[in-house]
Formats: sequence, C-alpha cells, structure tokens
Amino acid sequence: MAFRLVSEYSPKGDQEQAIEKLVKSVEAGNAHQTLLGVTGSGKTFTMANVIERIGKPALIMSHNKTLAAQLYSEFKNFFPHNAVEYFVSYFDYYQPEAYIPRTDTYIEKDSSINDEIERLRLSSMGSVLTRPDTIVVASVSCIYGLGSPEDYKGMMVPVWEGQEVSRDDFLNQLVNLLFERNDIAFGRGKFRVRGDVVEVQPAYLEDSAVRIEFFGDEVDRVSSIDAMTGAVMERLERHTFFPAKQFVTPKEKMERAMIAIRAEMEERIAHFEKKGKLIEAQRLKMRTEYDLEMMAEMGFCQGIENYSRHMTGRKPGERPYCLIDFFPDEFLTLVDESHVSVSQIRGMYEGDMSRKRVLVEHGFRLPSALDNRPLRFNEYMELTRQRVYVSATPGAFEVVNSRPENKGYIPVHGNQERGIDPIKLRQLRITPSPTDQPVEDFDVTRNGTLLIVEQIIRPTGLLDPVVTMKPLAGQIDATIELCRQRIERKERVLVTTLTKKTAEDLTEYLQGVGLKVSYIHADIDAVERVEILRRLRAAEVDIVVGINLLREGLDLPEVSLVCILDADKEGFLRNDTALIQTAGRAARHINGECVLFCDEVTDSIQRLLDVTEYRRARQRAYNEEHGITPQSVQRAVQESLHQYLKDASDAEKLNRSIVSDDEAVYDVVNVLMELERDMAEAASKLEYEKAAHLRDQIKELKRRAGLETDEKKPVDYAKG
Repeated sequence: MAFRLVSEYSPKGDQEQAIEKLVKSVEAGNAHQTLLGVTGSGKTFTMANVIERIGKPALIMSHNKTLAAQLYSEFKNFFPHNAVEYFVSYFDYYQPEAYIPRTDTYIEKDSSINDEIERLRLSSMGSVLTRPDTIVVASVSCIYGLGSPEDYKGMMVPVWEGQEVSRDDFLNQLVNLLFERNDIAFGRGKFRVRGDVVEVQPAYLEDSAVRIEFFGDEVDRVSSIDAMTGAVMERLERHTFFPAKQFVTPKEKMERAMIAIRAEMEERIAHFEKKGKLIEAQRLKMRTEYDLEMMAEMGFCQGIENYSRHMTGRKPGERPYCLIDFFPDEFLTLVDESHVSVSQIRGMYEGDMSRKRVLVEHGFRLPSALDNRPLRFNEYMELTRQRVYVSATPGAFEVVNSRPENKGYIPVHGNQERGIDPIKLRQLRITPSPTDQPVEDFDVTRNGTLLIVEQIIRPTGLLDPVVTMKPLAGQIDATIELCRQRIERKERVLVTTLTKKTAEDLTEYLQGVGLKVSYIHADIDAVERVEILRRLRAAEVDIVVGINLLREGLDLPEVSLVCILDADKEGFLRNDTALIQTAGRAARHINGECVLFCDEVTDSIQRLLDVTEYRRARQRAYNEEHGITPQSVQRAVQESLHQYLKDASDAEKLNRSIVSDDEAVYDVVNVLMELERDMAEAASKLEYEKAAHLRDQIKELKRRAGLETDEKKPVDYAKG
C-alpha cells in the first residue's frame, strides 16, 4: 500500500526545492543528508512529502517524548490511510535497579507502565512486520533491547473462517503468546471462553476485541466486536494475533535459555566463591533461581529482559535486537532536532553500562545482563543506513558527514562540535550551496557536494527577528523602557538572565516598578511553569524572566521582544545555538526583535548576526517577488491546566514524569552528579516534568545515602 499524504496545503516557499533535492539525494543512495529548516518554515510538512515520494517505511526519531507526541499527531493527520505508530518509553515512572556500594544501598527497580503507550508499542511492532506503509515516530527508546523479530513474527497466530483447528489448540496458542484467560475481568492481553465462542482482546487494540466462533474443529466465524458491550462491529475474513508482550520466546528456546542461564549462574557463583565473595555468591544464587522458577511456571519473570541474550541465542557482547530490526532492509530514518538527538543516541550506551556494571560486580545480576543494552552509536549507524537530519541549527556531526562520498560516517565528539558554524556552510562547501542551485542541476553524486538543503522561507512571510545590540551599562533600565513600549502595544516580552538568583531579583525589581512579570526556572513546579506561559499568552502577565528554559519548542505568538542580558558572556548559555534558538522565540510576531546587551561582539553574537541577516534577506526577497504581506501567527490560548487538576491524584499524575526516559544513566557511585547533569539537560530541552522529577529524586537519594546537607553549600561527591 502506497503512502498517501492528505493535506489542504501544497508545498510553498523553500519547501518545494527542499523536497525535490532530498528525494533526489535519497534515491541516489546517499547515507547522510540534512534539512536545515528554520522555525515556522514547515519542516514537518517537508518530511511528510519526502516520505510519500520515497515510498519506504520510515522511522522518525525525536529527542524527547513531548516532541515525539506532537510529531505523531501531525503525521497521523497527514497519513490517515497509512499506519502511523508511536514508540516511546512506556513508563509513566521509571526508577532503574541500582546499587550504591559505599552505603550498601540497593535500589530496587520501580516502575509504572502506561498501558496506552504499551499498546502503541505493540501496535508499532506488528505494523512494521506486516505493513510496508508504516511510519513510526519514536524516541531514543527504539535503540533499546526487544525480543527477536524472528521469534515475534514466528509466533503470530492467524485465524480465518473455515480454518481447521480445535478450540483447545487455539487456546494453547493464545497462552503461548502470553495472553491470560480471565472470564470476569476482560481487557487487553486477555481472553475469555464461553462454550464454543472465544473472545480475545489483543494488547495492541484500543476499544475492540476479536470473537472467534467454533463449529466442532473448524472456525465458523471471525468478528470484530466492541470490547465493552460485545456488539459486533464488523465481520472479518481473517485476523492475525501478535504476542501480548514485547519479550516473547518460543517454548523450546525458553528451555534452552534456562539451561544456559543456570550454567552461567553456576560459573559466576564459582567465580565469587574463589574470590571469597560469599555474600555476592549467595545473593546471585537466590535471585537467579527465583527467576528461573518464574520462567518455568509462568513463562515470564520480573526483569526478564536481563536474560535476553540467552533467549535470543546471541553470543556474549553481540548487540541486542531492537525496534529497528523489525523494519525491512530498505527504510528511511529522519532524525528531528538532530543537533540534540544525535548526541543523545551516542550517549545512551555508556550511561546504561555505568549502572549495570556495578550490579554485576556485586552479584545482583549475571554478566549476561550487560548484553541487554542500547545500541552503540556505530551499531545504530550501521542499522539505519539512510538518514535525513532535520534541524534549524545542525551540529558538526551532520555538517561534516553530509557528503555523498561518505558512505560510512566520520565521528565528531566533544569540543570538535564547538566553534563549527552550521550557518556559514559555504566555508565547508567545495561546490556551490545546493540551495543556490536549481533542482535539475543539483548534483548528489559528485565528491565534495555538501548535502545540506536549506529551508529558510516561511510561507507566512514572517522575517527573523531584528537583532539590536545595546551596551551593558544600564541594561536593566533599558530593559524596563523596552518592556513598557511593548506593553503599550499589547505585546509580550521574554527576558533571559544567566542565573536563577538574577532572574528572581530582576523579577522582584520589575514588579516594584509596576510591571506584571513572573520568572521561570527549574525550581518552579512543572505545572506552574506551563501556567506561567499560559498567563503570558493571555496577557495576565506581560513579561517572563528565565534562564535556559525559554528556547526550543516554545510557541508564544504574542511575544514580540526577547531581551538577552549579558549576551557577551560566551559559554553554554550564550553560544551561537542558544542565541539563535532564544532569538527565534520572537519569530512568530511581525514586530519581532531580539535585543542583545553586550560590550563586545563575540563569535557567537557575530554568527547570530550573520544568520539573521542572511535569512531576513532571503525572506524579504521572496516576499517582494510573490507579493506576500507578513502576518503574525494566530493561535488560541489554551485553558488553564488548573482546570484539569480536579483532585490531588490528577495533580500527582501530571507532575510525575519519567525519571530516566529510556533507562539511561543511573550510575551507582556517581549517581548524584549524573542526575544533576540530567536535570540541567532536561531543563535546557524544556522537558519541565522530567527536570522537576529528577530534582525530587536527587533529594530523595541524598536522604537515603545520608548525604543531606545545606543546599546552599554543594557537596563534593568525588570526595564523598
């Protein structure tokens, strides 16, 4: 079944040439190509057109679940006749298993699985195996271990009218698929039996179930029914049942795996006893034998993924299966916000290993648990084959690798990523910019061509904000005057500072001169942050002061002015990517302006000036040529979140987020430092709920480990 894009819009501005060039490059077999698309230029629509034209299954990766959900919704609307799936971590709450040797503290795995996301994950696996018209929107969770696709596909059970199979044999097949019989509480992953009628609700179906009616040893009728009422919705010719769990193993493989697990256990116990580690030996023996008993009786155990190497028959050190293995040989990968996502993918493996090595060393897990891991970066690159990187500010990795002669990839790490200007791409090009070439002259085979396709033009006609520089002296008074001018025009303002203390003090000072202002940073409750931004849009607040939260992903059409204080303090908060992303918050307003308070023009400021002028010139020329009058973006203000918090349990659910989005980085000795880095990173990505929960987890872990201290005096964890 071909992909069929449904939209009332047609490609406009830079979209048409971007689509043509990306399609031409992918069809030429190039491994790397980059779409440099500014905010508001319709990158998602371009991605959808590329998928339709290429006609291959597609994996779209996003660096966080919130943006993945947004992409999933948009692609569902673009492709209503195709299989659009959502694959992210299915934990509402996840605390990985960990051990802190210094305090002899064992932290048991604790999680809360979201049934709806689990259903969507199972649906993704089934669709990728059976439908060539599948698009999966995924987080980095897609590089973590799953069961074997061959086992999953081999255990599928088709059923059709006239099939010769006894009812009892069919029920045994359902049990092998890990379905549970429950004649009273019918639900996902369960079946019930009433005489010759069997009703099954697959875990991947939302509100429907399947009824199979037998006549002797033959299937008489197959129907789709409403899971609640039992009313027949549709008569089916056939239906295929997929396993009810993500980790499923045929019985003969399970038996072989149990023998191998026991052998490894005995070998490891002997290792511990030889070294005099009797506690570790006893601990490992008790835990592993309990798991083996559960597998023998139930076919499943808590933490069964730690034995995945034995169940799939892999060799020690061999990579695990993951969602990408479920795709056919030919598929397309699109990496959204690649300047963040690529680094995230690269960092998953070591983060996961740092936690598990300690568990293995102290007898909590067998060494084979280390093979239940995310993919290494080189494994991910080998599996994905063809990639389109999508970002307004592509990183060094994308820039360096986007050449047709590069069939593999060139590693770019750490400081190599700094100082490479993703906007002045002509410095890296041997041939002219693809954007400067007509589509028919766009050479995707000649060595040296850099396959970075620019999408600068916004169909709305809006230009990038004007960038103005003002001296540091008197920056507060100047900010007040600028704010008053915007407020008189009923427009809103964002102000960014370097520290939380400065943000709080500035807010208090601005309130003292009669301005309606709030501050927002990582210590503000997650729901309250969303509420502050809603109040800004609704004009209940005119100014919001922040640090690093006012960047990617914020859609605030009423904001016409961004003030960046101390803009010449070169560093993480004032590098070129941060400045470009922060200035872009005013790009949805016709009067958009970014004011930089600085005494010198740093390299990052110069890059912001260059890219802004380049983009404004391109947009202005397009508007004049096509007679477009720019208009501010209009979008309704959402209702207050407090409308939905009817009781404490609802509030708790909203505030509770993923502690470790994809089971990453929960090291034992350095856990506090790692979590604090994660919290800062989550805040920088606007993952408010995740950052707030990480903060709470840090406090709880300090209490458990006896490291409670005055928060104003940081603890040197390295010294203990």
